[in-house]
Amino acid sequence: MHGDHVLFLDGEALVIDKPAGLPVDPPRDGSLSLENHLDSLRFGFQRWPQAVHRLDRDTSGCLLLSRNPKAHARLQQAFEKGDVEKRYLAVLDGVPLGESGMIDLALSKTSTVESGWRMIADPKGKASRTGWELLAVKDGRALVAFVPETGRTHQIRVHAATGLGVAVVGDPVYGRADTCGMMLHAAKLIVRRGAKPAIEAEAPIPERFTAAGFP
Repeated sequence: MHGDHVLFLDGEALVIDKPAGLPVDPPRDGSLSLENHLDSLRFGFQRWPQAVHRLDRDTSGCLLLSRNPKAHARLQQAFEKGDVEKRYLAVLDGVPLGESGMIDLALSKTSTVESGWRMIADPKGKASRTGWELLAVKDGRALVAFVPETGRTHQIRVHAATGLGVAVVGDPVYGRADTCGMMLHAAKLIVRRGAKPAIEAEAPIPERFTAAGFP
């Protein structure tokens, strides 16, 4: 990962454009993860930066890293308090009904021996809300913007599949795998920091979206 992956940089934080396929946490099999790139993201600091939140391995786009422990605690707090705006782009494996709306669907984690763990809609689960807007339709697929108000694991993927009834293209858990990979991209991130200027970053549309006809 090189300097051209860096979307924002100051003394507290950096935002990178994480490539699809790169896990944030080191996988059990020892394959490459974000950790292998942290040394190249020090930019003169002694310490490695540290991821403040997570993106799924096959999701690309804006990932926030802190540059020191104090900043890390503050930025994590911003996420917990909801001082964060996120905008995702997804290509869905079908066209949802309507133009826009709010998906309000509580989620909890379930696990089976056969298929491992996944998130499911569950009235007794954690409250989860995602705004959505239909941007374009092509060849029976839809480009949709998602703005999550909460930050649950797999939230957008489950809200698309269960809430809208149309899974993200290439989602191997809630939809079906696709040769183009999973079409979910963290396009924009804003983190408010009180009196300091907000952290703002936008990740360009990835090649796989353009290849699917959504430039």
